Amino acid sequence: MSEQKPLISPEQLPPAKDAPPLSADASIQAALGLFETHMRNEGFAINTMKAFASDVRLLGKYLGIGQPIGKIGTNNLNDFLKWLLEERGVPCSPKSYARRVTTLKVFFGWLHEKGVLPNDPSAAVIQRSVKSPLPTIPSEDDLAKALIVTERVRLGSREQKADARPHLLLTLLLQTGIKKGEAMTIVPNHIDRSNTDQPMLFVRYANPRLRYKERKLPLEPEWLDVLDEYLMQYEPPDTLFTCTPRNLEYILRDIGDEAGLLRGLLSFENLRWAATMRDWRAKVEQDDIRQKLGLSKITWRETKAKLERLTESESVAEA
Repeated sequence: MSEQKPLISPEQLPPAKDAPPLSADASIQAALGLFETHMRNEGFAINTMKAFASDVRLLGKYLGIGQPIGKIGTNNLNDFLKWLLEERGVPCSPKSYARRVTTLKVFFGWLHEKGVLPNDPSAAVIQRSVKSPLPTIPSEDDLAKALIVTERVRLGSREQKADARPHLLLTLLLQTGIKKGEAMTIVPNHIDRSNTDQPMLFVRYANPRLRYKERKLPLEPEWLDVLDEYLMQYEPPDTLFTCTPRNLEYILRDIGDEAGLLRGLLSFENLRWAATMRDWRAKVEQDDIRQKLGLSKITWRETKAKLERLTESESVAEA
């Protein structure tokens, strides 16, 4: 008996739920427009959206922006990455290269997941070993020396008036790992001290598009004593820190100089890494670390890789 043909061919079936209105014949340009909508709906960071869109346009420049997405194979993507590194004539940093590989995997993975492409050509893309340099972060011994300095400044002396600000800043960064911009927007009522055994810092954003980065971070109870001293000394009218971002950088620089540390070792970025490494060594859940830093899952991939490499470097140094 002959095989009965289905009443409805696969081509006539309705698209999968939430599938973008695309076919494999759609151009890179058409797919990019819907990809940008997808990233907005998923709450991608603005900078990530811009970078990913730029990377897809660069792929379009290489293959032709009208190239049908269904005719792009793994070899095309590997040739594109080789062109970026060796033939384009424009420097491609390790960080940019790694991000562009991620872009390809996110873009084509999305097209495959939504049923636009039967296979994901980025799944077998060759990830070349191009590593971005590791940050140079202060050791625990360095941090101990710096804290001795800030405690001394906090207490004051006959020659120097007591100043809680350096200790407040350094301990805040080590406990929370927040960025410079986030520190500058703190106002006193962002600090929840209703439970003195577990005070919390609310990291807030005025831009509605960045609300997904807002988070609640624990502070050590003893930090409130330093805060009270600081509030009494400076009486900030609005934001917690009344000076400019550059002045805060100078405070960190002066702490490092006084502690005999390498100039620039105590920076906002390095202290953010130091705080993160403390959590990483303490085996804090990785997603908790990611959320504490306010990172997207995409950005966390690179951060995690660096944490693993920093751990390896520490192990080699201790051996």
